[in-house]
Amino acid sequence: LSPLSSQSLLFLGLVAAVCLGLNLLFLIVYLICLCCCKRDQDPETKRPHSCCVTWMAVTAGLLCCAAVGIGFYGNSETNDGVFQLLYALDHANQTLTDIDSLVASTTLQMQGGLEQHLARLNELLASRGDYVQTLKFTQQLAGSIVLQLQGLPAWRGVSADLTELSGQVAYVEYYRWLAYLLFFILVLTVCLLACLGLAKHSRCLLVMMLCCGLLMLVLSWASMAVDTAAAVGTSDFCVAPDKFIMNQTDDEISAEVVHYYLYCDQSLSSPFQQALTVFQRSLTTMQIQIQGLIQYALPLFPTAEVQEGGAGDLHPFFCSPQLPDPLLFPQKDLLGVQQLLNSSETSLHQLTALLDCRGLHKDYLDGLIGICYDGVEGLLYLGLFSLLAAAAFSTVICAAPRAWKQLAGRDRDYDDMDEEDPFNPQARRIATHRPPRGQLRSFCSYSSSLGSQSSLHPPAQTVSNAPVSEYMNQAVLFGGNPRYENVPLIGRGSPPPTYSPSMRATYLAVTDEHVRHRGDFSA
Repeated sequence: LSPLSSQSLLFLGLVAAVCLGLNLLFLIVYLICLCCCKRDQDPETKRPHSCCVTWMAVTAGLLCCAAVGIGFYGNSETNDGVFQLLYALDHANQTLTDIDSLVASTTLQMQGGLEQHLARLNELLASRGDYVQTLKFTQQLAGSIVLQLQGLPAWRGVSADLTELSGQVAYVEYYRWLAYLLFFILVLTVCLLACLGLAKHSRCLLVMMLCCGLLMLVLSWASMAVDTAAAVGTSDFCVAPDKFIMNQTDDEISAEVVHYYLYCDQSLSSPFQQALTVFQRSLTTMQIQIQGLIQYALPLFPTAEVQEGGAGDLHPFFCSPQLPDPLLFPQKDLLGVQQLLNSSETSLHQLTALLDCRGLHKDYLDGLIGICYDGVEGLLYLGLFSLLAAAAFSTVICAAPRAWKQLAGRDRDYDDMDEEDPFNPQARRIATHRPPRGQLRSFCSYSSSLGSQSSLHPPAQTVSNAPVSEYMNQAVLFGGNPRYENVPLIGRGSPPPTYSPSMRATYLAVTDEHVRHRGDFSA
């Protein structure tokens, strides 16, 4: 990367760090304001804002689900773009490897097999000067072909660089894809934990939700910084890929060759045109010379072919049954030279097709499309995922203190109930923690305000037909001590099932006034 690009990436990292700091500062200010507002309120007017907590939880859940969906799409797009780049790199690498292989095999044929056949033909045709000149001329043409092949660029170094680059990109992409997949699962797990903590009203889960929310908030902004830096770095490469490639291959491949493959302008001639033309012309001339030797030189020699087992076939030009010496037989070498030239012609056609710019230029465009379109698009979606995740966990952190206050207010109202109330749901729990005590008279007994119960003559009441055991069971359930009742609760001035201390005082006052009124009426 250029110094300007490095500065841009550093600037983006600092921007992400500043955004994280501002986000944390906002959360701290929000928590301070929330605590101050709660402290300034009158204790009698404090009420849990359950509706606000519910809507904040719903908002955080929706943001989390949307973020994960967008993140999966962006991760898939980035992975598709990178694998398209890897496919293009592998295909281009295979093309360059085939070019080097064809050049090496053709050079080996011209320097090895062809020279051996020509050396033997020089010995066999040494008596004929014109044939010897033809063989020397053929050998010169073979040397010219070898010289032209050696002038072609050697792609071995570039192929090794592409192989290394492809391996590194595949390695990084695999762990990047896996890391984001685990990150998505972690985001969903934390959101589920937050919903579970709010639903179960568990302080332990709320504390875990707050800690995990802070951790995920930091990770979200870190992911945002990485995605933005990767998108900017990739975009910088996509703006001028030719300059980057020329700088990387300047030491191994000439600028003319790189320009030919990058732009593939049909109006410009190929830098390999001259070498391929000389190759083709030399090969054609060699084929003509060898064909002439086969046509005119073979009739001067016995041409009986040695078969397996020692049997011989007569040549149509000579009828001598005598088998010649195989070492003095030139047909094998001439046919071997002709076969080598035909194989070299096939290699020439394949080499011409591989050196054409259209194949490698297509791989170049496919790689650019994969990394510059799909790859950058996926990184942008991943950046959007990071923003939504940060917003979701900020909402979760804001909801945690309100939920905590709501739980504290609920416990305070629950503990405000009278422990002596037999209808208090906590009575059974309290009775298990206290030693058993004797029978206590009900606070609403008539003797507590007017003395003995025998001095009172309340009006006759209709006796309930309900079983006595029903009321006894109710007393055991709510008070812990069985009390036998012979009148129903309704109609005899019994207290309500649950009440606060203020309601108890009001009830006692009303009961005393009611009893006094009945005493006056009886008198």
